Amino acid sequence: MMDSCMGDEDQGFVPVRRRGRSRKDFQETGSAPYDSRGDSVAAPSLDVLQPAADDLTLGAGVEEEESPPAASAASDRSLPSSSQPRTTSSAAAKKQSPTVRFEVRRLLVPPHRMSPLRKQWTEILEPLVTHLKLQVRMNLRRRCVELRTRVGAAAQKDEASVRDSVQANSSLLQKGSDFVRAFLLGFEVRDAIALLRLDDLFIESFEIKDVKRLNGDHLSRCIARLNGREGKTKYAIENATRTRLVFADSRIHILGSFENIKLARHSICSLVLGAPPGKVYNHLRTVTRRLAERL
Repeated sequence: MMDSCMGDEDQGFVPVRRRGRSRKDFQETGSAPYDSRGDSVAAPSLDVLQPAADDLTLGAGVEEEESPPAASAASDRSLPSSSQPRTTSSAAAKKQSPTVRFEVRRLLVPPHRMSPLRKQWTEILEPLVTHLKLQVRMNLRRRCVELRTRVGAAAQKDEASVRDSVQANSSLLQKGSDFVRAFLLGFEVRDAIALLRLDDLFIESFEIKDVKRLNGDHLSRCIARLNGREGKTKYAIENATRTRLVFADSRIHILGSFENIKLARHSICSLVLGAPPGKVYNHLRTVTRRLAERL
């Protein structure tokens, strides 16, 4: 039996047929065609007895599969230059277009300052646009004033010039925002413009409750004592200390230099704590004399 099997291997591999089916049935159905010798011509099986010559056919198949990319590369080289993407021109266009840097400040407008802002809008707009070279607009949807500055295309050539222009525009934008904020807090336009002309002016805000806890009628009497009859006490403090005061309910805003704000705050705190107005007036006279001697 083994000798017959070895003899068959020398002549060629013959696949095993199923029982109950003859060679004629296979030829009629066409499922596994045979040649005249009775050998199968179907696709090679994965049997361990498969001839070594099939390795060459597999290698040829791999080469044929790898050949299309080479053909595609050759076809790409054959394409005209106009059909290829122009990446260099787009990159050059991006380099030529100057970048503009913006810095924006938004200041929320309180409801009680909308009418004064609408009436004095032209007076506020003139120093911001003419002197500070800022772009200003009123955003009605957000109910805020927007200030904007930018670095132009002329300053984009050098990094040092860009840095200097950004710092200069930031300082101008800060001055403009301080000016608008002073008006929104309740100061007049002519007093708020001093923030644009002088660099040593500041705004300090505090509440009466920070000095002494007062509620109800006690708080109302304290606010009346700070203002005085027809604003007499308030004007006396402003003229003596060279500051400007705004009493917004229980909140106090002081506009002036550092030393003058300190003197005005001392007088206001003395009145809040219960000092008589006459004693505060005497202190203000002494302060006025000292300021005159210093000048």
